[in-house]
Amino acid sequence: MKVVRVFLLKDIEKVGIAGEIIKTAEGYARNYLIPKKLGIEVTAANESSFSHRVKTIEHRKEVVESKTSMLAEKIKGLELVLKRKIHDGDQLYGSISPREIVDELAAQGVAVSGSQVIMDKAIKTKGNHTIVIKLSSKLQPTLKVKIVPEATA
Repeated sequence: MKVVRVFLLKDIEKVGIAGEIIKTAEGYARNYLIPKKLGIEVTAANESSFSHRVKTIEHRKEVVESKTSMLAEKIKGLELVLKRKIHDGDQLYGSISPREIVDELAAQGVAVSGSQVIMDKAIKTKGNHTIVIKLSSKLQPTLKVKIVPEATA
């Protein structure tokens, strides 16, 4: 099996990230990566231009990591207070969804997607709850959510 080096143009799950030079089987590169414009074969002639681009990408990754860690610190310091209708002492009508958490975080100036909100189980009672926000595989800050009764008129 012949191995070729390929400069990835886009992130490919379980293969590599954009801007990375990977070693892969020649067939995979010629039949999939190159025709779909996911990568370019690295040859002796074009290697120097790719090595320069790899350095630029590494710098960009550092910037993204620092922004992500700043976001993680901001999330750690937050406590969301949600007012909901409550019955039977401490039971909620319905439950709190990840979408509601995303909307509340957006109101606080923190942009995350619903898929990043990790809840062990649905929140159906008043009180304090802890939710994990998955920013990356390494950065997973916890967020405190406090459910309080809605004031009845």
